[in-house]
Amino acid sequence: MEQEDRARRIVDSAVELAEQGGFEAVRLRDVAAHAGVALGTLYRRFRSKEDLLVAALDREMSGLEQRVFVRLPVGDTVLDRLTGLFTLITQNFCRKPNLARALLKALVSGHPELAHQVAGFHARLERLIVAALRGKEPTEQEPTTEAERRLAWNMDLMWFALIISWSSGVRTPEGVIEHTRDAADLMLQGWQELS
Repeated sequence: MEQEDRARRIVDSAVELAEQGGFEAVRLRDVAAHAGVALGTLYRRFRSKEDLLVAALDREMSGLEQRVFVRLPVGDTVLDRLTGLFTLITQNFCRKPNLARALLKALVSGHPELAHQVAGFHARLERLIVAALRGKEPTEQEPTTEAERRLAWNMDLMWFALIISWSSGVRTPEGVIEHTRDAADLMLQGWQELS
């Protein structure tokens, strides 16, 4: 319990510092001081700033999943449900811009030791997309089909590229949602022809 509490305080501190000053503000020495733990304690749990920020993203994703799976986006069409999902994800992500940019920087850092966590983030996002496609959460009895997996994977990559363009100042959150809807519409047309 004590170790979990320390880890939670460390992640909370990293999130707070990232919200204030972005990726550069998350210096491990400052995070440790802010969390009230020794620097060695932080290093025993997190190998790098990127590892710490990916842990923060994992926590953000858990909160998002809880909201989505408790109340899936509704709509008359698959496109309406997907648009609802991507609106929720985008608004959730962009509500704290400094933190979001720091999390994205950690995700695309290219550190091989983070590959498993990065893949896990995308797998979780793909599961949310499949739930929106179906209007219900995938289960062991009704696992994700190969066609759903491929469509969700491509939608994930498309949204991720758009959210990176937002982080660079190229698009607004509304633009990300609009372009995601347009791309999803095109993908769904092709997918429905194959189904």
